[in-house]
Amino acid sequence: MSLVKYTKKRKFEGKSKTNEPKGTIKRSDRSLIFVVHRHEASHLHYDLRLEMDGVLKSWAVPKEPPANKETKRLAIQVEDHPLAYAKFEGVIPEGNYGAGKVEIWDNGKYELKNRSANKIEFRLNGKKLIGDYVLIKTHYGSKPDKSWLWFKV
Repeated sequence: MSLVKYTKKRKFEGKSKTNEPKGTIKRSDRSLIFVVHRHEASHLHYDLRLEMDGVLKSWAVPKEPPANKETKRLAIQVEDHPLAYAKFEGVIPEGNYGAGKVEIWDNGKYELKNRSANKIEFRLNGKKLIGDYVLIKTHYGSKPDKSWLWFKV
């Protein structure tokens, strides 16, 4: 639970600075939030973000999120993002990490049902994604320490 990697990857000062939120780690006693961003960067992908430990734990998903039980998606864990990122939409300027258009594809509240080092079970209550989902660590592909499988149960 740190925003060090997030901060190091972004330019918050200067001519080509990003308009992404700097953010801090915050603990809340309210309902947990989630957001799925549609991100048109070097390639179109989606970013799943779940509020945990005062930050948004984040996964890059190369294809549209799973809408049914038959669909499974690779999800690559990326750096934690500040909670303020849940409301972020806009264009990250060229020359910045993740340059491109970011828009909120879905968001809402979620319930964390179970969490271990290799499995996260949760219930989403969004506008598009509703129901029980699981992230399972897979150790697959070029980033085996960050590869997860995301699917609806």
